[in-house]
Amino acid sequence: MPDVIDDAWLADLLQHRAPVLTDAGAAAEVAATLSAQGFALDRGGLLSRTLQDALDGTWERGWQPADVAHAARRQVGAGSVPLLVALLAEHARRTDAVSRAPEGWAAQLRELGALDPGHAPGTAVTSWHRAERRAPAEAWRIVLQLTGMLRTTARIEVLVPPPSRWGPARSRAEGPVAGGDDRALRRIRGLLAKAEATGFPEEAEALTAKAQELMTRHAVDAALLDGGAPAGVDVDTRRVHLADPYARAKTQLLGAVAEANDVRLVWYQGLGIATLVGIRSDLDAVELLFTSLLLQVAQALAAAERQEGRGSASRSFRRAFLLGYAHRIGERLASARRRVTEEAAAERGTDLLPVLRSRQEAVEARTQELFPKVRSSRSRSSVDAGGWYAGRAAAERADVAPRRSPLR
Repeated sequence: MPDVIDDAWLADLLQHRAPVLTDAGAAAEVAATLSAQGFALDRGGLLSRTLQDALDGTWERGWQPADVAHAARRQVGAGSVPLLVALLAEHARRTDAVSRAPEGWAAQLRELGALDPGHAPGTAVTSWHRAERRAPAEAWRIVLQLTGMLRTTARIEVLVPPPSRWGPARSRAEGPVAGGDDRALRRIRGLLAKAEATGFPEEAEALTAKAQELMTRHAVDAALLDGGAPAGVDVDTRRVHLADPYARAKTQLLGAVAEANDVRLVWYQGLGIATLVGIRSDLDAVELLFTSLLLQVAQALAAAERQEGRGSASRSFRRAFLLGYAHRIGERLASARRRVTEEAAAERGTDLLPVLRSRQEAVEARTQELFPKVRSSRSRSSVDAGGWYAGRAAAERADVAPRRSPLR
């Protein structure tokens, strides 16, 4: 730390030595010094300009708003998310994101609250600090660490055009027209809601299997409708954010659901981000079923701990429980898919494999295009046997619901 800290030193730190700020201890030390010397937060708008510039660079490296929010929560802490949302709101105003951004990008901004009308004009850092009323040292730490994080984000695949590639403003439709995909998802959601409501594990299991059967029938019908022609296949991508603890085990569960529905999964292990590649309606259904199962496994794990007569199981037991649950769920879903495909083929007197295979090949081709260097792998690490078999047993009684998971 230099003897004299001034605006020039701070600007140099933010612009050229950002990697130092990714360390929580180093950021806290600098923050304490700045606070002790009475540096006003965002004097002259330096911090807001720096953060906006860092955001622009992050977009060019393939990140989207929800990805950045996930990383901020994971690396800087939950207290940084309101600041990030204020930055996103300022960025949305500057770029006219409401009328220029791709729909998926705008949807993420809406979900994060960055398009809410309550965001005050002016610099994002100043408005955030005024609203949060954090102590100066803590406010500085969050700003410095967030700057370091944004400056050092890794390059990932560009799935949605960044702001630099957006076209001119356009009008948006008032709302999507309900189609076959929407009706199928409503029916799947209804089955999962009934599975949650029942107090009978056998009924819940049957409803869960029924949801997978409906997902498969919908995929078969869609394949027959487009004739399996690759040109008619709407392959899309989706990112899913997996929070600790047990992010790897949760990924195994997501992978089991994805594999049963011809969706490919690529896992950024160090980032806690998974990318799904598949037919758009399949992606919607996989996300819905995964979220439901993630909630259920948390409920099942709590029940297993009570049955074991302990307040909290060991970490190895909990991890193994999740892995065993994921393995058995994958078997159940794959079995349901095979059964429905065979029944549909018998009903129509048609060999469905060539039609379905062409869709699979379209998904594989898109995955290879996006991730040419990725290789498939399976975890070979040892697990707690008791947790594994307890998780498999719980998967037999899976009661699912489309809600956010408490395992965070």
